[in-house]
Amino acid sequence: MDDQIRHRINDLSHEEEILYREAASGALAPAELDRLKRIKLELDQSWDLLHQREALRSAGMDPDQARPRSIDMVESYQQ
Repeated sequence: MDDQIRHRINDLSHEEEILYREAASGALAPAELDRLKRIKLELDQSWDLLHQREALRSAGMDPDQARPRSIDMVESYQQ
């Protein structure tokens, strides 16, 4: 499961990098700006899930008990 999450993070990061390069060379279309925002949220959520799994594992618990938290909850950590 951790490998799947890491793979998802890598895919999202790659897509994000491409969009940032496009943004540097000119304006992004509104749909691309929306996608960039969604990628950021998905990355935050994926990292949170991976950290939950690592914490559960470190505590001697089952990492499969970790569940994706809502975007609202994950984003509230950064404020």
